[in-house]
Amino acid sequence: MGVMINGVYHIEDPAPESYLDGEFKRAVSGIRAHITADGPFTPDHGRYHLIVAWNCPWAHRTLLTRAVLGLEDAISVSTAKPARTNQGWVFDESGPFADTEFSASAAHEIYAKQSPGYTGRVTVPILWDRQSKQIVSNESADIVRMIAQTFDPEQRLSPAQLLPQIDTWNDLIHARINNGVYRAGFARTQNAYDSAVTDLFAALDEVEKHLATHTTLVGDRLTEADLRLFPTLARFDVAYHYAFKCNLAKLTDYPNLWDYARAIYAIEGVAETVKFDIYKAGYFSKSELRNPLGIVPKGPIVDWSAAPIRKID
Repeated sequence: MGVMINGVYHIEDPAPESYLDGEFKRAVSGIRAHITADGPFTPDHGRYHLIVAWNCPWAHRTLLTRAVLGLEDAISVSTAKPARTNQGWVFDESGPFADTEFSASAAHEIYAKQSPGYTGRVTVPILWDRQSKQIVSNESADIVRMIAQTFDPEQRLSPAQLLPQIDTWNDLIHARINNGVYRAGFARTQNAYDSAVTDLFAALDEVEKHLATHTTLVGDRLTEADLRLFPTLARFDVAYHYAFKCNLAKLTDYPNLWDYARAIYAIEGVAETVKFDIYKAGYFSKSELRNPLGIVPKGPIVDWSAAPIRKID
């Protein structure tokens, strides 16, 4: 994977992501400014542009927030092609995978606009500010919260009184589930894999038990914690279960989690952010370590349209 160094893109990363005892370590996001009511980045409709990729679960949570809050007209979007090249995330010249903001051919061209010169990985999502001509943030968790808190006067996804509970779930979800599937899938030793997959399914068991008596994760209402969990659930059976060897159970084996996931999927706008075929093609793309022949399986066939028992507004 390429990297930016002082604003210049390098195809070969001179300091690749480290592995300790075969365990995958995720890089830390490097641009983390915030939208606030008193600026300098203020919540103005039409000011911000979001760069995403359908198959990226971290970008997915920002699309979910935008969709659930009905902010499609307030924050515009460009979508990178599902498969990365040696140029990283790339765009077509036209069509659904074109960059409508800069006509860029690759996401690193957008990072190159940052001043002072950016050093770090070329990741999505990217939240761009048209007014200052700078990237506000490339950290999905920050983007989700700043959009939820500053663009929604009612703060439905992150009410102040529920933030301690939301943050507790966010910590568990990120470390053990969102990143847990990657720790399993990218593990380079048996011990690292065993540890990761065991912790992943222990966390899923915790969520399953909680959902037996709760509609959602916090307060029986939809919050950002649910939107941070959902992208992993949407990809679980079609990708992580097989491609990442997260195969102690499927999502559909968990009665409460499966019902909860379908209830979120049924929320207006959510299904449009889900692309199962793209997930499958992406996670089963050719990889020397995980899928050397690049063969994409036909199954599984999962009916996400089946009506859930619970209802989430």
